[in-house]
Amino acid sequence: MKAIVAVCDDWGIGRDGDMLVTNRADMRHFVRCTSGHAVIMGRKTLESFPGGKPLKDRRNIVLTRDAAFAREGVEVVHSVDEALAAVAGEDEAWVIGGAEVYRQLLPLCCAVVVTKNRCTRPADAFFPNLDEDPAWHIAATDGGHVVEPGEGDAGMAYDFVTYEQGM
Repeated sequence: MKAIVAVCDDWGIGRDGDMLVTNRADMRHFVRCTSGHAVIMGRKTLESFPGGKPLKDRRNIVLTRDAAFAREGVEVVHSVDEALAAVAGEDEAWVIGGAEVYRQLLPLCCAVVVTKNRCTRPADAFFPNLDEDPAWHIAATDGGHVVEPGEGDAGMAYDFVTYEQGM
């Protein structure tokens, strides 16, 4: 299992249920990584998508404590164990948010693909700072990108960094 996330310099990931940065190149990167695979998310993350609809070309699994939650096109699980059982036969599964789902599943991930947006924005949701966690190390960096005009927050620098657990 892997996680994918976009963070700011302070590891902020969201505010009021929205992402902090608009970057269409990052969205295309997210689609390339996750298409054809299972994605695990929280209910609020699903509801933040356009129309609250599941992502196409992916097996959408929603981890929620809400026993009554149901949505067409998604599988609902109510515990980490159920989520793990749901993806047990998958060749690759991605944890895609939000903060509480990341917190619960990050220790079970072998890798995290992080888009590091070189800015700080007001945030109320954060991802653990992997640079300060000795369990994680940088395995690959694809840096030096800048958001192009018309692609979101134009001129903002960002890097794609892959972290792995262990040495």
